[in-house]
Amino acid sequence: MSPPAAGPLLLGVRHHGPGSARAVRAALDRARPKAVLIEGPPEGDALLPLAAEPGMRPPVALLAHAADDPARAAFWPLAAFSPEWAALRWAQARDVPVRFIDLPAAHALAAREEEPGATGEHAAGPVAVDPLAVLAETAGYEDPEHWWEDVVEHRGTGEARDPLAVFEALAEAMGALRETYGDGGRGRDLVREAHMRQRMRAARREFGDDYAVVCGAWHVPALRARSTVAADRALLTGLPKVKVETTWVPWSHRRLARAGGYGAGVASPGWYAHLFAAPDRPVERWLTKVAGLLREEDRQVSSAHVIEAVRLAETLAAVRGRPLPGLTETLEAVRAVMCDGSDVPLALVEDRLVVGDVLGEVPDAAPVVPLQRDLTRRQRTLRLKPEAQRRDLELDLRKESDAAKSLLLHRLRLLGIDWGTPTASRSGTGTFRETWRLCWEPELSVRVAEAGIWGTTVPGAATARAEADAAAARELGEVTALAERCLLAGLSQALPAVLRALADRAALDTDVARLAGALPALARALRYGDVRGTDAAALGTVAAGLAERICVALPPACAAGLDADGAAELRGHLDGVHGAVGLLADADPGLRERWSAVLRTLAGRETVPGALRGRAARLLLDDGRLPAGETARLMGLALSPAASPADAAGWIEGFAGGAGGGTLLVHDERLLGLIDAWLVSVPEGAFIDVLPLLRRTFGAYEPGVRRTLGELARRVPGARTASTAAPAGFAPDLDPVRADAVADLARLLLGAAGAHAQREGIGR
Repeated sequence: MSPPAAGPLLLGVRHHGPGSARAVRAALDRARPKAVLIEGPPEGDALLPLAAEPGMRPPVALLAHAADDPARAAFWPLAAFSPEWAALRWAQARDVPVRFIDLPAAHALAAREEEPGATGEHAAGPVAVDPLAVLAETAGYEDPEHWWEDVVEHRGTGEARDPLAVFEALAEAMGALRETYGDGGRGRDLVREAHMRQRMRAARREFGDDYAVVCGAWHVPALRARSTVAADRALLTGLPKVKVETTWVPWSHRRLARAGGYGAGVASPGWYAHLFAAPDRPVERWLTKVAGLLREEDRQVSSAHVIEAVRLAETLAAVRGRPLPGLTETLEAVRAVMCDGSDVPLALVEDRLVVGDVLGEVPDAAPVVPLQRDLTRRQRTLRLKPEAQRRDLELDLRKESDAAKSLLLHRLRLLGIDWGTPTASRSGTGTFRETWRLCWEPELSVRVAEAGIWGTTVPGAATARAEADAAAARELGEVTALAERCLLAGLSQALPAVLRALADRAALDTDVARLAGALPALARALRYGDVRGTDAAALGTVAAGLAERICVALPPACAAGLDADGAAELRGHLDGVHGAVGLLADADPGLRERWSAVLRTLAGRETVPGALRGRAARLLLDDGRLPAGETARLMGLALSPAASPADAAGWIEGFAGGAGGGTLLVHDERLLGLIDAWLVSVPEGAFIDVLPLLRRTFGAYEPGVRRTLGELARRVPGARTASTAAPAGFAPDLDPVRADAVADLARLLLGAAGAHAQREGIGR
């Protein structure tokens, strides 16, 4: 190895490497430089004092974004085990000047607009040539992580060792790589390194050569090489530039992981944080953490398991010729000893401990947009702490605090800040209940900054965004969905603008499919307006007019030569409008009768596709508006020999498909007999064509229903006709004597169900 070069102390590191962080700290303790220069955007120099605040807890990231376009942003994440953070805190603890020297974010973000991905190393993808992979392969390692652990992470830092030796060795190795591969496929690095050299010249004029530079090891040969001022200025002249704003934002271990999409990250930030923090015996302490996690998940893990896992990990390391057990040996020992060879609990260990859900914190003094400050205040008031770990939040909207949480989450979603995602509730089906899945991702800080253009408070920004979206909407469905979201978010001030846009779009739209697709959202909006105490009466007039236009325009549209795809689309709209009519019928009792007349028209018109005729008949039957005999007559006509097999199969799918279709056939053997008789009469060639449609219809039934239908189908063919007496328990008509026997019990059950519905808000 060549002797150390004269000049400043160049400490080449691996970003987010705990071994590099320990080595940097030891090297700085020995050299005691008068200043420390760190790879990072110079715009962050003014924010460096905040790193010493008590409220700053890594992992955090330096965020820089274009002042006029917050979506154009870049992050420079720092963890407690990052060498840059170790150097920063070392300098601040000793009152040593510390500065960033990388290419300014003003140039990097401007370059991103021209060349996507051409930002700082912390924000871009991996280099074309992976230096660690090349060095590991040269040393005979298949895995670069194993090589790095053996030569750096497992390297001791005792008094007998030279803390600068590892940096000189890495610098020499990187020098050889740069001679072979040049810029490694990233020409932008040449510009960045030119700016770093300029900043180093400025530091030399102020401190002489008594300063240290902490940067990626890949850059050390370029910073040590001789270069003229004129050459560096030539590279930096004419670079595009934008005005930027910078701040500190919380980061998370999950976003530090490569699996999370961070190019300069590490695969196991939780493991690296443990290696950096453990004072001694890291493997024993780690396996103790694993045992504690598995015990929390009700797995039987004792101290003996920990002891045996430590022994196995050390044995594996010795067999493989490694100085100490690494993450691979440790996880293999956990799988064999604590997980009984199963990968299921091991996946939990990898997710919770190897990666982890640690979310950093920044002090209140960090600069933020006014919207972020208002959001933080509301989070504290409602006791909604942002967390990196996914968790479910159950809300009862009858409680004032839960209703306020719901409004906040809905308003944030309208602003594009998806902190929470609505999910199905597990505790009840009432409209007073909501379930949210919360997970705060660091990128949401950019979304908040981007949404700051709409206002300084969450309600004000959400209102302005809703009004702008209503004015820009081109489709009727977009406006109706927006109206529903405004009601969920309690944005009564935005409703007038949204309703004006809704009335304008509805008056001009003549496509019945779009009208039918818009009505369900309006009906839901009216229901939620009632539940949340929001005045949604103005929506009623629009919804009523929309329903009338659908009743008039739907029959001609269904008979206008629809193909299979068009019929399938209208069938979905038919179900949606039917459900919406049920919600709107209380305000307009005559609407249900008018809609039933439309369904009767569709069910009896031969020019309507079979799927729509069958669905209309089924909806009428479910509402009790189609007698059983009339249902059998319509089915007989649809399945007669005169009907084409494809149209008949479509009728069956429309009538018997969906929830309850199989149960209907089980309890009405006349209908089952008609389907069975038609099925055996279909010609062989046509049967192949209709088989996928029938399989999709009957395959969707529950296993118990399919089994019962199969048992009924095994009867003698003559026993399946409509004229044959039904088996015990089945009949074409209601048996009054048997029905009267359970009338009292039914009244009791319905009375209890009604009281429960009033308590839970079901059906409101």
